[in-house]
Amino acid sequence: MVWDNGAMAKAPTRAVQVLIDAAVPHQLQKFDAGQDHFGQQAAEALRVAPALILKTLVISTDRGLAVCCLPVSAQLNLKKAAAGFGARKAVMADPKAAQRSSGYITGGISPLGQKTALPTLIDASVAEEALIYVSGGRRGLDISLAPADLARLCQADFTDLQR
Repeated sequence: MVWDNGAMAKAPTRAVQVLIDAAVPHQLQKFDAGQDHFGQQAAEALRVAPALILKTLVISTDRGLAVCCLPVSAQLNLKKAAAGFGARKAVMADPKAAQRSSGYITGGISPLGQKTALPTLIDASVAEEALIYVSGGRRGLDISLAPADLARLCQADFTDLQR
């Protein structure tokens, strides 16, 4: 489904509203999210390479919470993430803290439209792709958009985040 500024009075999530407000080209993809492995479920349901579906991970650094977006097929290197944020170390954030900060539930956390905007990094492996997919702010809803648009809206940099 393609959304534009006049398509609907209210977007289904804050993440989608951010895109509408910024007039960023995107498409919404709905699918059955399953109960776990949400990124893999998305890749299978949407018939998209897992390297193009990004998971949104909230981490805790000695400088506060931050967001890392990387392919669902990859593992986050916490040392690289910490360095990317100028921190000494990083650990995965407590899921409840991630939910409180973002306003989204785990498995549906989007880098867009978070309740508290956090510093964000996007894995460099997707920087040159035509389209990537991120959570639309709920399980079973993904947004396809250009990586540069995601970076601009999140004020994110591209860097190597993978193990």
